[in-house]
Amino acid sequence: DQESSALIRMYLNGDFGSKPEDVNACAASIFYAVDRYASYMTDWREYYQRGGVILSDRYTTSNAVHQGAKLPPERQPAFFDWLYDLEYVKLGLPEPDLVIFLDVDLATSERRMAHRREKYGTGGDIHENDAEYLQHCLDTGRRAAAHYGWRVVDFMKDGLEREVDEKHEEIFRIVREALDG
Repeated sequence: DQESSALIRMYLNGDFGSKPEDVNACAASIFYAVDRYASYMTDWREYYQRGGVILSDRYTTSNAVHQGAKLPPERQPAFFDWLYDLEYVKLGLPEPDLVIFLDVDLATSERRMAHRREKYGTGGDIHENDAEYLQHCLDTGRRAAAHYGWRVVDFMKDGLEREVDEKHEEIFRIVREALDG
C-alpha cells in the first residue's frame, strides 16, 4: 500500500462512517484522484509518455461508478463531468482511449466476493458489505457506460455465467480493435 492511499484505506475501513454514503461523492473521489495522481507521477508517467500501453482495472471510471452511485440518477451526468474535469484537466491524468465495462449482475458479484473473502480470509469493505449500494453501483455503471460510450461486455448470457474463454475473446477483440484503430 502506498502512502497516497491512506485516505482510501481509512474510507473503506469505515473510519469516516460505516456506510459508503457517509462520505460524499466528491470527497471520496478526491481520495482516489490523489492516489491515482501519485501513482501516475511515480510509477507509470514516463512509460506512458513514451507511448506505452497501460491497462488498468481501476481508474477514474471506477470513481464515476462507485461515487456516482451515491447520487440520484439525474445528478450523475453533472458529477461525471465534474470528476472528469478534476482528474483529466486539473490533475492532468491521461484520459483513457478505451473503457470496457464488465456488466456483472449483483448475485454473481456477491458470490464472487464471498469466494474471494473465504479464499484469502479477509472481510469486506464498506462497499462490499452493502448490497443496496452495490446495486446502485451496477445501475450507475450502466448509465455511465451509455453516457460515455464505454464498451460493455456482458458477464452473463441467458441467466448463466459466460465461459471465461468467451469473455476473454470478446475483451481481447475489443482491445485489439482499439490498438489497431
